[in-house]
Amino acid sequence: MSAQFPVARPRRLRRTPALRRMVAETRLAPADLVLPMFVKEGIAEPQPVASMPGVFQHTRDSLRKAAHEAAEAGVGGIILFGIPAVKDGTGSAADDPDGIVQLALRDLASDLGDAAVVMTDLCLDEYTDHGHCGIVTGAGEIENDATLERYASIAVAQAEAGSAVVGPSGMMDGQVAAIRRALDTAGFADTAILGYSVKYASAYYGPFRDAAECAPQFGDRSTHQQDPANADESLREVFLDLDEGADMVMVKPAGAYLDIVRRVRDAVDVPVAAYQVSGEYAMIEAAAEKGWIDRDRTIMESLTSIRRAGADIVLTYWATEAARRLS
Repeated sequence: MSAQFPVARPRRLRRTPALRRMVAETRLAPADLVLPMFVKEGIAEPQPVASMPGVFQHTRDSLRKAAHEAAEAGVGGIILFGIPAVKDGTGSAADDPDGIVQLALRDLASDLGDAAVVMTDLCLDEYTDHGHCGIVTGAGEIENDATLERYASIAVAQAEAGSAVVGPSGMMDGQVAAIRRALDTAGFADTAILGYSVKYASAYYGPFRDAAECAPQFGDRSTHQQDPANADESLREVFLDLDEGADMVMVKPAGAYLDIVRRVRDAVDVPVAAYQVSGEYAMIEAAAEKGWIDRDRTIMESLTSIRRAGADIVLTYWATEAARRLS
């Protein structure tokens, strides 16, 4: 190379931590993070989830404490999952005004105010004795339209209890439209909907099913969740949910589907969320426990990669820990 031309040296901007921070293209902030939390009816003490070290099934009291800690760390939101004491074929505890999630919602809405967004997962699998996301026919198939009626009722119950954002996760056709109509009719036009628009039939959900006690008693969820081989249908699902009234959309899981996160981000002008699911969490914790990886660096790298792919909001079980590190 001729000496008359200056030599480009990209490493100049990597030389010190301060330089690297200044020129970083992707930034992760506590407010970008949402903490998934589990509350269980009928327990006296929080119960550790064996397959998810550091994650608990909470009592109402321990939930309030952990939620306060998350908000104090600057976490942007909390999304709540409930485990009732009694499950049945229609998931009747899901919309019971005195059900565990509705009681916990009232606690959190009162405690947190505007310190963090209180959100709810809206599905039936945690509440049904068969572990599926909807009403099951005698032939063992999920009845789509009957399930939509249940989702609509659950949405209203959650909004009445204080949920600011409901997140329908069952992947039923027409679920966002049914929920939007029900919320508007009941006077909750300001309650937002985070559509689990792109939810794959993934093997990464195993530990979550321990935490939420919702493993299917027969069959699987491949008839309604997306095939991991497909990408184009993700955008069809997203556009359908937006047409039906979703305010935000989500990709789940995150880590193995960063290409989908990017495609969705490029296609829409609403907030995009991505859920770093239980299997992603458990694998990193397990490898770190073995000493095979640097736990703290791997956690932050995984979260940054999700933001880099285009997610505005990251649901992660490390939300409080990561937020403290970022503050």
